[in-house]
Amino acid sequence: MAKRVYQVWKGRNIFFFRGRLIFGPDARSLLVTLLLITVPVVIFCTHVARNLIHAIPAYNAGYAILLVAIGFTIYVLVLLILTSAQDPGIVPRNLPPPEEEFCYDSAASVEADQRQTPTPRLPRTKEVTVNGFCVKVKYCETCMLYRPPRCSHCSVCDNCVERFDHHCPWVGQCIGLRNYRYFFLFISSAALLCIFIFAMSALNIKFLMDDHGPVWKAMKQSPASVILMAYCFFFLWFVGGLTCFHLYLINRNQTTYENFRYGAVNRLNVYNQGCMKNFLEVFCTKTKPSRNNFRASVREEAPIPAIRLKIDDADGDHRTKVEDISEIDNDLSKICQRRNSEGVDEIQFGGAT
Repeated sequence: MAKRVYQVWKGRNIFFFRGRLIFGPDARSLLVTLLLITVPVVIFCTHVARNLIHAIPAYNAGYAILLVAIGFTIYVLVLLILTSAQDPGIVPRNLPPPEEEFCYDSAASVEADQRQTPTPRLPRTKEVTVNGFCVKVKYCETCMLYRPPRCSHCSVCDNCVERFDHHCPWVGQCIGLRNYRYFFLFISSAALLCIFIFAMSALNIKFLMDDHGPVWKAMKQSPASVILMAYCFFFLWFVGGLTCFHLYLINRNQTTYENFRYGAVNRLNVYNQGCMKNFLEVFCTKTKPSRNNFRASVREEAPIPAIRLKIDDADGDHRTKVEDISEIDNDLSKICQRRNSEGVDEIQFGGAT
């Protein structure tokens, strides 16, 4: 029986429901985030909202507060799952290196039959045009491809991710091109939920003060309200600050990775289209389809011999990278056949190491 792509996936991702849901390797931390959201809301509904139902009988306002808390919590949890359980924009790995990018050393080796044989090597970087500007992209030795602009390799998930922002341990997933919108909506909605619970808990203390006098007596009557206010105040600094930071990044059309790498200095940003267009790009564009079909069948093939390939660094140094290559061009195939006939066990492109 043919295996599925998710069963032979080379990254560190965790799959559920036969490849329909994809998480990062630290998906267990998602359970902690779920508890941090649901436990305070349960306490609010069972202790604070119940008091507000009796304190505000007019127009069933207390029941409305309870329904808003439950509905808004469900909305936050749905955004959390949309952020964590889908492909963030993983770029599929190449089986062979990009042969069209091979260049050849000027000093070619000479075989016994006096034919010159090319020595293929891959440049470490190449230039592409983005919005009329030249941008350098790097070659990823793990995924065997030149990363698209704004793409970076996540060391946690071991994947190249388009428009890589960061790897978030709280959601157990990379934040990239396909889930950044849901991530921002999640943290901003969580901040609003903190404000709502804080405000309603404070309102409950206010009603208790009207009935029991000083604030310390009211706090003694409802310790749950005090705990929730302190809890929401603490986490509001975290999710609220994170929301403000990402609002700043969206305004500049910059990722967290780019901000920490290049800093917030006033430099040319080829992706910045102006405040309005930057926000429209994040919130009003259609989510691109995934490049990966994790449930597709894969054909099992015989093991491919290891082939050495030279990669040029930007400073002129050379590295040797062992890759599995399924196909090479005609000239390189002839080289392999000729050296195998001479009893050579390993083929090394680019000279001896």
